[in-house]
Amino acid sequence: MEREYAVGWGTLALINAGLAQGKGRSAPGWFLGSLLLGPLATLLIVALPRIQLHSD
Repeated sequence: MEREYAVGWGTLALINAGLAQGKGRSAPGWFLGSLLLGPLATLLIVALPRIQLHSD
């Protein structure tokens, strides 16, 4: 049972990294944060606005 829990948590961290990258945020940083925060990190990623990159 614990192994499945760890696999699910790791999968969620990978998904969160992809979501964060799509919003212009650090994928590795959010991956590590997701390992600690889990579903709360998903909520934060979804709630935070997209980072706009300014091209001059």
